Amino acid sequence: MESLRFIIDVALILFAAKAFGIVARKLHAPEVVGEIIAGLILGPAVIGLVDQSDFISKMAEIGVIMLMFEAGLATDMKKLKATGLKATAIACAGVFVPLILGAVLFMSFYGFGPIGSEQFIKGLFIGTIMAATSVSITVAALKELGKLSSTVGTTIVSAAIIDDVIVIVVLTFVLSAKGTGTSVLNTMIKAVLFFAIAIVTGFIVYKVFKWLDARYEHTRRIPIAALCYCLFMAYVAERYFGIADITGAYVAGVVLCNLHDVKYVERKVDVSSYMVFAPIFFAGIGLKVSFENFNPTFLFFSVAFVFVALISKIIGCGSTAKLCRFNWNDSLKIGIGMMTRGEVALITAQKGLSAGLITPDYFTAVILMILVSSITAPVLLKILYKKKTAS
Repeated sequence: MESLRFIIDVALILFAAKAFGIVARKLHAPEVVGEIIAGLILGPAVIGLVDQSDFISKMAEIGVIMLMFEAGLATDMKKLKATGLKATAIACAGVFVPLILGAVLFMSFYGFGPIGSEQFIKGLFIGTIMAATSVSITVAALKELGKLSSTVGTTIVSAAIIDDVIVIVVLTFVLSAKGTGTSVLNTMIKAVLFFAIAIVTGFIVYKVFKWLDARYEHTRRIPIAALCYCLFMAYVAERYFGIADITGAYVAGVVLCNLHDVKYVERKVDVSSYMVFAPIFFAGIGLKVSFENFNPTFLFFSVAFVFVALISKIIGCGSTAKLCRFNWNDSLKIGIGMMTRGEVALITAQKGLSAGLITPDYFTAVILMILVSSITAPVLLKILYKKKTAS
């Protein structure tokens, strides 16, 4: 029955993701790289055996939410406080440099226009797509390397969360300039309100979970309640405050990161994430790739788009990290860790499509950017950490 097609799709994705993940690990690459390649091969870009259905998309969304929740649970609050200002500076540079270089790239291909013109606004929008960071892949790579709660890992995750908020404000500004969307001030107020409410309610939630943890230590009701809280925060963040759902999930994890039983909670959440949802999320990135509408000119633009997107994050975030007194090796890790793109870039591109700022063809360039950054960032991070260990 066609209505049951999603069952075999999930089976194929999980099997291929695990198989390619093992191959990637044998080749000394992170497993997530193999999982992304598995999706690429299964999808329309190669054999077309699995489609990016609505069901698969929703499963993938849960996967990235759980990944970010785990990142929040693994957060060291002392390191988070110590890296807060540095992460903010890195996030600002990580938005500004891609925004400018992306606009210049677009107008170099399709013509420059005066400030305020439609051509100028389209250029800014291309830069906005480049500015969006998705830390979920980096989180998975750092977790595999055992470096997620390190100073560098905490800085990357914190900067990426701040980056998302800034990009939402910039996106609103660009859409307002086009004559659509809500005001920038309204977006900023919503963002501030979300974090203010999250802090106040988070204090109460933490006290409740602390009481539950003391009374029902090492029982499955704690991880289940924690996951429910994560999903609730993810929904509220995006539905009512216009903040990415992954930000809400990460905040939920941070609220609970000081629980006595946090390692137990993390292990239980990781079982479902590792076995089902995370592989579908990573494979889903590969499933989105299609080369149907490519022509030589657009292919050249796409290659330049991907290159500028990657190098702009390394320059912006890496150089700012160095100014914040990180050493060269750690600065490069931060720059590379911030260059991954994912669902935020896709959401941004979708907003631009709805507003008439881009055509559907540009989605291929965005997907290529996501695919290349998702594969190269984990590999480069592993090389950098291995190099440091060897030395």
